[in-house]
Amino acid sequence: MGKLNLLVVDDEPGIRSGIKRILESFSVSYPFMDEDFDFEVLEAETGEEAIELLDNYMFDIVLLDNKLPGIQGIEVLEYIKQQAIDVIVVMITSYASLDMAVKATKSGAYDFVPKPFTPKELRSCLENIAKQLFLRRMTQKMQQEGKQIRFQFLSVLSHELKSPINAVEGYLKLMQEKRNGENIVDYTDMINRSLTRIQEMRNLILDLLDFTRIESGKKARNIKPLYLCEIARESIDLVQPISIQKDIDIHLNCNEKISYKADKQELEIIFNNLLSNAVKYNKQGGRIDVNLSKEKGFVTVSVADTGIGMEQTDIEKLFEDFVRIKSEQTKHISGTGLGLSIVKKIADLYGASVQVESKPGEGSNFIIRFPIER
Repeated sequence: MGKLNLLVVDDEPGIRSGIKRILESFSVSYPFMDEDFDFEVLEAETGEEAIELLDNYMFDIVLLDNKLPGIQGIEVLEYIKQQAIDVIVVMITSYASLDMAVKATKSGAYDFVPKPFTPKELRSCLENIAKQLFLRRMTQKMQQEGKQIRFQFLSVLSHELKSPINAVEGYLKLMQEKRNGENIVDYTDMINRSLTRIQEMRNLILDLLDFTRIESGKKARNIKPLYLCEIARESIDLVQPISIQKDIDIHLNCNEKISYKADKQELEIIFNNLLSNAVKYNKQGGRIDVNLSKEKGFVTVSVADTGIGMEQTDIEKLFEDFVRIKSEQTKHISGTGLGLSIVKKIADLYGASVQVESKPGEGSNFIIRFPIER
């Protein structure tokens, strides 16, 4: 249960103790809130005491009487405004008037409750305040998380794009200065390396686009029955040029009639990521087995490779955003750290489970089980 710290500022002991009794067993709950709020109450009988407490403690709400011995409540309210103290103030006074309400509102009061008030009136006022505080905290949390995500994006972009751009620029300068001679054939290796680097940058941009579309929930989805063998074959065709270079055999085992209701682009992203990883992290002359099956209320997709594999501790963080497994074997393999994170996010949209079986030096098997009924 959440806790809201409340300060009652009133020179009448009966008012202070009455508010305490009202709030002792009172909590605020709304369907959209992930926790209820109850109240921790402190008291002050003068404006001077209130200011001292406000300087030394964090409060969420102040119930502030205007007519006090010494400095008045409106002066306490002005002090709160001047010091930019983050607290919601409700004025309570026997001398309620429109002029006072306007002045208090201009000085930053959230609400104005005339004495005498009933327990129901006080609870109703605090329910509204608790809702406002909850929404404010949620907004702040989203802003903070948004800043963190933006920072991560900028960090990834600057790091991942800087290296290939520098490499391509270096190759172009060598060609411009004709360091290897006058014949274009002498620069074939540089041209091929530059094209590879450009493809890496393109892959990064596409991964970031997929990631942001899924995170924002703004990607239009077209759910319809799809034949999974067809999508698997298309993805295999896409990675074929790289698999041929590494002499990797890809075997597809599936029933042509296996269908599943899904968005085609989302399934393509899953197959493309799993297959490209199976090629990238495989050994020269390795093998990839793609198995599709349908049984017991699930459609299962399995992509197994004979690659470098990984430790259990690496598997546990594999699907986090911007995470790449770093080792001596992977340091020369390019990637964004977003591919498997995107796979997991899409699988979650279908209520699918993602399982990884892997042993260092023996390979990995990625298994996704899609529920047929969802």
